[in-house]
Amino acid sequence: MANRGPAYGLSQEVQQKTEKQYDADVEQILIQWITTQYHNHLGWPQPGCENFQNWLKDGTVLCELINGLNPEGQAPVKKIQASTMAFKQMEQISQFLQVAER
Repeated sequence: MANRGPAYGLSQEVQQKTEKQYDADVEQILIQWITTQYHNHLGWPQPGCENFQNWLKDGTVLCELINGLNPEGQAPVKKIQASTMAFKQMEQISQFLQVAER
């Protein structure tokens, strides 16, 4: 996270444990699978955990993914917008989750 300083003590141990579990090969497999589901091309993120998280953060990639899994013309998420406003990002992620549950 950009807003946080260095971790110490237990926080540092948890952070290191999480970083050890992160698999860059699985990241690349997921990116490839997600992008093959698009009807439109949105590009690939730079390698790395934080870049991958930022790529998914605003919900546009997730909404494009769920639309790509449905037949052409039957996209469940009608309006997809890239936004830096947190409530718009949460709204898009919420739309993705609702469709995924169905």
